[in-house]
Amino acid sequence: MNIVMIGPFGLHTKSTMRERALPLAQALVKRGHRLTMLLPPWDCPQDSGQVWQLGGVTVENLRLPASWPVGWPISLTVRLVRRALALRPQVIHCFKPKAYAGLSAWLLWQLRRLHLTDVRLVIDSDDWEGYGGWNDLEAYSRAQKWVFAWQEQWGLRHADAITVASRALQTIVWSMGVPANTVFYMPNATMADQIPAAPIHPEPTAPPTVLLYTRFFEFSLERVVKTFSMIQQSRPDVRFLIVGKGLFGEEKRFLDLCQTAGLGPAVDYRGWVSPETLPDLLAQAHLALYPFEDTLINRTKCAVKLRDLLAAGIPVVADAVGENAEMIVNRVSGLLVRPDAPHLMAEAAVELLGDSLLREKLGQGARHYVRECLVWERLVERAEMAYRG
Repeated sequence: MNIVMIGPFGLHTKSTMRERALPLAQALVKRGHRLTMLLPPWDCPQDSGQVWQLGGVTVENLRLPASWPVGWPISLTVRLVRRALALRPQVIHCFKPKAYAGLSAWLLWQLRRLHLTDVRLVIDSDDWEGYGGWNDLEAYSRAQKWVFAWQEQWGLRHADAITVASRALQTIVWSMGVPANTVFYMPNATMADQIPAAPIHPEPTAPPTVLLYTRFFEFSLERVVKTFSMIQQSRPDVRFLIVGKGLFGEEKRFLDLCQTAGLGPAVDYRGWVSPETLPDLLAQAHLALYPFEDTLINRTKCAVKLRDLLAAGIPVVADAVGENAEMIVNRVSGLLVRPDAPHLMAEAAVELLGDSLLREKLGQGARHYVRECLVWERLVERAEMAYRG
């Protein structure tokens, strides 16, 4: 089958095309399909006009103009669709029902209505983009928010099939009246050969280390600082290893709150780290915390960072929100707690720090879940069902 994937942005700055579309495309290539990804790299203009071969997938970055003329979103969308149709695919899979991918889906639907193409249109949703979702987080203009919310609603109702990254998104799409047999649950996964060969364990002499691997926007900063303080009260020798950078500079305020709470000497903040150095940092953790407020945006997302922690065999204490509760079976592949109870997360962390056998059991359970349920080589069959209809 000849398949074209259209993205709303480039491959390097944001994660959807890199962590979701590309590995799915590579898994499809392994099954004999032909894959081309078409990207408008407005967020990484250095990729403009570049064409790569990545794991058998052709990645084409459309050339961007030297200056942005009036109406450039429309002209760039027309170029995306024109190039996609020139490849003569049976299926076009648009990732995210918003921005350039959403515009491309709308234009393709109009061309089909005019009988100018019969390509099958599939749309992927990996976040809630409209009101209550990313519209509330990003500094979009009022007009942009209206357009993105409209695109999301329209796109999810007009595709031949929908792929979704979470059960919550699946339920929302069903609630729009979309037939259940056209909505395919496809959580964020990994390639089988990218799962570490063995679980990660800290050195026997290492101080008890609690990892927070995060982008900071998913939780109340004050709540997590309170959780840290409660853990330190029971384990004064604890070290808090923090990896990640906030979307809007939240890490600065978080570190200030830690200092105010007297946690400064126990906090080891590393910021954003490259994928090459991440495994060495993860190997220092005895356990990881994964706090999530119970919000629409958190319920609908499927956290790649949580997947990475589970694949590494790190025991995780997570708030039981959305896909966290799909990826973790309590006391089998991790520990789940209520999202509004910092004392419960602290108690679970202290229990794990004092029980190496439980940490080993949960780490093994987490890796087993990833190998069985979160590898693209297995989930690719669901994409094929969406493509065939």
